[in-house]
Amino acid sequence: MKIKSFILCILVFAFLFSCDEKTLEKKQLNNKQYITVLGIAQDGGYPHIGCQKECCANFYNGKNSKKSVVSLGLVDVENQQKWLFDATPDMHTQLAALEQNHLKTPSIIDGVFLTHAHIGHYTGLMYFGREAFGKKDTKVYAMPKMKSFLKANGPWSQLVSLQNIQLKNLQHDSTMVLNNKLKVTPFLVPHRDEFSETVGYKIEGTKKTALFIPDIDKWHKWKRSIIEEVKKVDYAFIDATFLNQKEVKRAMTEVPHPFIQETINLFKNESLSTKNKVIFIHFNHTNPTLQKDSKERKEIEKLGFQFASEGDNYQL
Repeated sequence: MKIKSFILCILVFAFLFSCDEKTLEKKQLNNKQYITVLGIAQDGGYPHIGCQKECCANFYNGKNSKKSVVSLGLVDVENQQKWLFDATPDMHTQLAALEQNHLKTPSIIDGVFLTHAHIGHYTGLMYFGREAFGKKDTKVYAMPKMKSFLKANGPWSQLVSLQNIQLKNLQHDSTMVLNNKLKVTPFLVPHRDEFSETVGYKIEGTKKTALFIPDIDKWHKWKRSIIEEVKKVDYAFIDATFLNQKEVKRAMTEVPHPFIQETINLFKNESLSTKNKVIFIHFNHTNPTLQKDSKERKEIEKLGFQFASEGDNYQL
């Protein structure tokens, strides 16, 4: 009787172990597509050029680390592909981080998606030129005005003429299927469009979806409701350039962005689960929430909002 019980126990254990293995395999399969945060700072980076304030002194005295300009990596381990969102001045190290920490493939990148023509979001394309990488046909996805700007103005036009980059068309609200697991949809947002239009992106996996809006003027200028758009996705990486109006001694009309405090007020009556989806990104060097231990950041986190950090991964 004891032997039968012992054998029964072994069979039950083997069955449970088999189930756990299958569950584990399924989880691993579902985790093969993800977003990784490669940068979180506003166009000028951190520390910022010419800054003599305490915020940048915290870098030089060792209290805070360097922060790269805002960028996301999209990684598909299963299909051995990876993409970059925005070509920042830190792109050379961000591409290296993608390769060393996530996925090493024969091609340095399968494509770069641009949001607009402000210095922190496209000037990294220079590294694809003959002075640096110098290879052929790196795919760069751009909206019509952005594409025309690159073709008509040097030194970017040389990247096109030498075929260092291969410009690919994007259209507002037109979904691009990257492979059997991932889709990307650009959408227009209001911003200072001196040289090109500005877009955000919806990034869709098989299980989860993300919103990426690093730059926008003000939420009320957008034809869509940011609250409703956040509710539709699992993650929302959104513009958090400034904490409030008092942060910099400069006419804010020159550099309009939604203050973090404005965004918090918009979401104040929403559920905790909705607030949890908001992931602030694109911080000016003066923004106290860029400093992880700041009281301002801790207070906002207590409300349920999140802050992007370089190296964070989000499963799709």
